[in-house]
Amino acid sequence: MSCEIILSQDHDGRRLDRTIRSIWPALPLSAVMRALRKGEARLDGVRAHSGDIRVTGGARLYVPWEEPGGEAYEQKAKTSNTRAVPIIWRGENTLVIDKPAGLLVQPDVKHGDSVITRVWGMFGAGEQGFSPAAVHRLDRNTTGALLVAMSGGALRELERIFRERLISKRYIAVVVGDLPKSGLIDAPLLKDETTGVVRVDSYGLTAKTRYERLDTIRVQDFVFSIASIDLLTGRTHQARVHLAHIGHPILGDGKYGRPETNRRMKKEVKRPLLHAYELAFPKNLTGDLTEVSGQVFRSEIPLDMKKFMPDSTKANG
Repeated sequence: MSCEIILSQDHDGRRLDRTIRSIWPALPLSAVMRALRKGEARLDGVRAHSGDIRVTGGARLYVPWEEPGGEAYEQKAKTSNTRAVPIIWRGENTLVIDKPAGLLVQPDVKHGDSVITRVWGMFGAGEQGFSPAAVHRLDRNTTGALLVAMSGGALRELERIFRERLISKRYIAVVVGDLPKSGLIDAPLLKDETTGVVRVDSYGLTAKTRYERLDTIRVQDFVFSIASIDLLTGRTHQARVHLAHIGHPILGDGKYGRPETNRRMKKEVKRPLLHAYELAFPKNLTGDLTEVSGQVFRSEIPLDMKKFMPDSTKANG
């Protein structure tokens, strides 16, 4: 089955891969990339082999899957994704989700469970005009504040201010050891596309993380620190890799953490204890982003992390 649609002005200037994923939010990224790689998607009759092509409003988009508003597509998606996700704040053009642990931001299989498909089930999606789209990513087991665009204009502007690093992203983590009081980690990161593992490497992309120790706590014969983390860049697994790089990995991190500590704490810790605590927007935003101008959104620290925090830290966040 295939279909052809006319793109609305909401998509003007967007990347093709992001356009497709906003119209078909239940479609896995792997399916989108496979169709592009095989030349199965076309813009105004021309085969599109790359996701970074910029589209224009009014262009004809042909894809090798069913129409987003089709009965079969709608029924499959709604049947698979009827659960809701907690909401921190909702405006006309933006939505701030309180992401739980264990949930992907985007589906990894067709109609798979994810934040964005749950948002679709809550607010509608798959329309030819625009569907809610996640502006950034959190790892499956990272909790906290996640920003979703509810209009094309908001998405373009949010992607711009993220790209220009105008949004402040603050995380809270429980890390192994007595973390220094504060510091800046400036270490380039390189991702192995085959394994998905990220490492510090001089050939990698610039990555900077600022941290501050909020408190320390002793559990059994371990010392842990409560860290406030500001990501000055937005690389994959940045906080996890940077903290491990300076010898203070996040507690519970099976990929970059300390195996012996994780093993001994496995009854208390089921995931990397990393939480996206705060999103702070710059002032003087206009247009579709007027509603979030100067706003600060916070996600409550989850219970599995609170039990490692002294009362003073819980109060101050």
